[in-house]
Amino acid sequence: MLAKAFATNPLRVLAPRNHGEAAWVFLSNLGGGLVDGDRLDVDVDVQEGAAALIGTQASTKVYRSPRGCSQRLRGLVGDEAVLAVVPDPVVCFAGANYEQDTRIKLSPSASVLIVDGYTCGRSARGERWEFDQYTSRTTIERAGTPVFIDATRLDPAIGSIAQRLGRFDVILSVLAIGPRFASVRRTMLESFAAFGAPTRGGSVIAAASPVGHDGALARVAADRFEKASSALRPSFGALADVLGDNPFVRKW
Repeated sequence: MLAKAFATNPLRVLAPRNHGEAAWVFLSNLGGGLVDGDRLDVDVDVQEGAAALIGTQASTKVYRSPRGCSQRLRGLVGDEAVLAVVPDPVVCFAGANYEQDTRIKLSPSASVLIVDGYTCGRSARGERWEFDQYTSRTTIERAGTPVFIDATRLDPAIGSIAQRLGRFDVILSVLAIGPRFASVRRTMLESFAAFGAPTRGGSVIAAASPVGHDGALARVAADRFEKASSALRPSFGALADVLGDNPFVRKW
């Protein structure tokens, strides 16, 4: 159950019903994306024994932004509680300067799942990897101790992004930590092991690895979004056991 929600323009909070007991919240931007100077701050508090999903209505579009724009997410997850952060990918247009920072603090028996991803931009208009900068950092702490830190920076000032990403237009990742996502974690590791080693010149590269004693991380690079999401679909299916529904069944 969603106890309290508050948002100011241009952000809107939508809370649709689902078949489980988890509170589902989708963030909506009335402007259709982030423009120069936008700063979005989101704070989530999942209390003991509760479950929540944070998603987006569509991909996060980032327009030309010389001064930069950013999103910040802070989450507190209580004992035996669950938080799933499952936004659609970030799409940076030409000239975009974007930064995101996600920090989640877990109680000892809490669980978290985070989906993160970005695409090359509006490739149909010739804007392939032509943004000014993309920066992302994710930090997970449990009982005050960091258990996972991941950072990405794509900046043409230190080398052509298009050359470094090669044939790939989409990068997606899924991180699952905690006892409530044990089935998701097993599915991730088993399905990616069955996926097989990538072939040279292939259109999809996928890999998964354990994180600590109760976590797993899966990453996918693909030349099309549909191929990347297809590789992650078995992992998403296991979410219904925890959240009441699969949030991607009609989406990806």
